[in-house]
Amino acid sequence: MSSPATTPPLPVMTGRQKTILVLLLGAQFMVSADFSILNVAIPVIGNSLGFALENFQWIATAFALASAGTTLVFGRVADIAGRRKMLLLGMGLLVVASLVGGLASTPTLLLAARVAQGLATGIVIPAGMSLLTTSFPEGPLRDRALGLNGALLSAGFTVGAVLGGVLTGVASWRWAFLINVPVGLIVLLLAPAVLTESKAAVRTKIDVPGAVAVSLGLVALVFGISTLGARGWGDSTGLLSLAAAVVLFVAFVFIELRVESPLAPIRILTRSTVSWGNLGGLVSFTMETSAIFLMTLYLQEVLGYSALSAGLAFAVMGVTSFIGGIVAPRVIGRFGSPAALASGLLVQGVATAALFLVPPSTNGVVLVIVATSIGGFGHMIAIVGYMVTATSGLSNDEQGLATGLTSVTQQVGITIGIPIMSAIAASGIHTRTAEGASRGDAVLGGVTGAVLIDAIVVVVGAVVVGLFLRRSRVATPTP
Repeated sequence: MSSPATTPPLPVMTGRQKTILVLLLGAQFMVSADFSILNVAIPVIGNSLGFALENFQWIATAFALASAGTTLVFGRVADIAGRRKMLLLGMGLLVVASLVGGLASTPTLLLAARVAQGLATGIVIPAGMSLLTTSFPEGPLRDRALGLNGALLSAGFTVGAVLGGVLTGVASWRWAFLINVPVGLIVLLLAPAVLTESKAAVRTKIDVPGAVAVSLGLVALVFGISTLGARGWGDSTGLLSLAAAVVLFVAFVFIELRVESPLAPIRILTRSTVSWGNLGGLVSFTMETSAIFLMTLYLQEVLGYSALSAGLAFAVMGVTSFIGGIVAPRVIGRFGSPAALASGLLVQGVATAALFLVPPSTNGVVLVIVATSIGGFGHMIAIVGYMVTATSGLSNDEQGLATGLTSVTQQVGITIGIPIMSAIAASGIHTRTAEGASRGDAVLGGVTGAVLIDAIVVVVGAVVVGLFLRRSRVATPTP
């Protein structure tokens, strides 16, 4: 009589792996929160330093341009020069830039600090994610680490908004910068003792033409969309910038097909897990950050909430997002990362669609809290699913590129979503205002119209990504 089969125990993290995880997650959370920590404080900063009203957006855009335009390049540099070395370099730059930003007395100095913070983020995120994936073997341990990483990356965006409002309201906007200094110094002190150097086994030259093309292309893309979002979809400068982005991306593809050591080998970009996984991540990041922005606009402009109160309304979402990151590895273990990505997107899309029903009364805040909390949970399932999908089945030498691509997806998604949706909402607001609607009714109509488009994009993305990843898995079964 045969004995019943037993399920092998799940691997357990060693003490050293736990220490590495805490350190890297702390660094990733720090740079993630940095993206949004100043959003609530932007009007206060602009008025304090003498920014013209139309230039307020550059306090956020300067950071996004630098981070989105350099993340992929620094991912490859980290593979070659050493991931720990680049992590330390990025954290050092972030500490200095945050100190300069906190002490800035002119718009020029503050914008220079924001650019430096963006560069630091472009260095730290791919280096940190590469160290994370190479420190844990592919499987349950890596899935768990990526789940926690994804939870903190996404939660950092929400927590950053809340923390920025608290620091601005209680102390000063300068502390939104200065808080990075002690945290960064702790990472710089501990990292050399905890992390071992990691780099690609074979040293290759950096693809300079490809790096220039993709970096300028990303900068042109972000600048173009930001400009169109601020000035309207017919603005010539924004349209020319988008045209330049298309030309640069086409040039990048041709360069990669011909150069000896490409920055982004086409064989990786054509893998279905990498391409469709990153598409799913792009949809999730773009539309979730947009939904938060639209609901912030609704809470402040329709319900009359203060910036701090509006930020605190998303506190529950931060909790459910973290829970989603914890649960995601179990979902992946049972159903696979493609299924987690598609189902997470579907939950996010349906929850966003519910926001279309927000009323002009204060009762609407309950719906906002419930829907964004459920959407945040689904969003985190999708984000962890996309990160596992887009980085699985690759060698350690390719991890920097793969994680660099996921980082670019995150940065570009966060950056382009708000300008696109704000432009759609603004168009609806202007139309209703011209028809004689009150300010509150016009804003409500513009916001709900943009929310509906947001939800449709996410649901369609869930269906498309789920179908194509399923087909690719059937076509190339795992032995």
